[in-house]
Amino acid sequence: MNVRTPRRAAARPARRTALALTAAGSALLLTACGVVDAVSGSDSSASPKKGDDITVGLLLPDKDTRRFEKFDYPLIKSRIADLTHDKGTVRYANALASAKRQSQQFDQMIAAKVDVVLVNAVDAKAIAPEVQKAKDAGIPVIAYDRLAQGPIDAYISHDNELVGEVQGRSILEALGDKAETDKIVMMNGSPEDPNTARFKTGALGVLQHHVVIAKSYDTEEWKPEIAAANMRKAIQAIGLNNIDAVYSANDGMAGAVIDALKKAGATTIPPVTGQDADLAAVQRILSGEQYMTVYKSFLEEANNAAEMAVAKVKDRSIEFDALTPDTVDSPTEQDIPSMLVPVVALTKDNIQDTVIRDGVYTVKEICTAEYAADCAAVGLK
Repeated sequence: MNVRTPRRAAARPARRTALALTAAGSALLLTACGVVDAVSGSDSSASPKKGDDITVGLLLPDKDTRRFEKFDYPLIKSRIADLTHDKGTVRYANALASAKRQSQQFDQMIAAKVDVVLVNAVDAKAIAPEVQKAKDAGIPVIAYDRLAQGPIDAYISHDNELVGEVQGRSILEALGDKAETDKIVMMNGSPEDPNTARFKTGALGVLQHHVVIAKSYDTEEWKPEIAAANMRKAIQAIGLNNIDAVYSANDGMAGAVIDALKKAGATTIPPVTGQDADLAAVQRILSGEQYMTVYKSFLEEANNAAEMAVAKVKDRSIEFDALTPDTVDSPTEQDIPSMLVPVVALTKDNIQDTVIRDGVYTVKEICTAEYAADCAAVGLK
């Protein structure tokens, strides 16, 4: 994926070490909901005269990444309802990490004549034929969180290269001035996920020539059990006491890496990165087992995705353009209208100002009995 300059700006702003995180409408409340919504199919595809009675198809990739079920789906559902005076509905399906299942779910969305599809692809290349089918049926497709191939109409995600940069900087900060001879293990994400390459590019841009990358692994389907197996291989090859830090691309794998280190006999866990701000990861950060995670505002990404979907269905081109100030390239398309949401490094020092402030978690949810002392140490109460 190539990120290009904003469509209405002379040049894209330079990357910053720390980005201010803007929570759009943090008063939005998470609503209780079922796993799958039963909705009736729309009688027509996207139309300039479409009213509030729209159906948004939402395809998410897995349940191992906990944010998708707990945050993204309910937030999108709630925002669609707000934008359509409770007349719009969301037809939802989760692929459970199966590209084949997701293709079948996409075909079902097309057959049901949904008005627009938000898709977070399990496999960006494999989903391209379904994107083309939707295009042929007059149904707009917006790639959500991961860039899909095929003729998508728009893309919304975070600045994924910056995610890797933030993770890489955190490792260098943790290792200090003598990092050049320190050995790290890189636990990258799924090679089928186009975001993985961007995370890796960002991280390597910071880490190369500043540390020794002793081992590097790609992790099929982001599965924690595969990350754990690869970590065991790394421990055997490098030596437990010779691993100075672990770059883990997300929190699910970070937990598996830390568990593998503990089972191997580590009494002190080296700095381990993560991404997604899972509750378990936030608690590990409090206890000192995980060094950091990348917090990506689920609320901001989900809200804007819902707004993009409604604007596209209702042919509100001015509103749609305002929501997509950037452009990106995929292997099959160029100049895809896009929104890239900023990110922030979450450590024990800013939990209050990120996930608690934005209503992702409450202090009570984080500070269970097991973590009460850790919470008290950083002033969470």
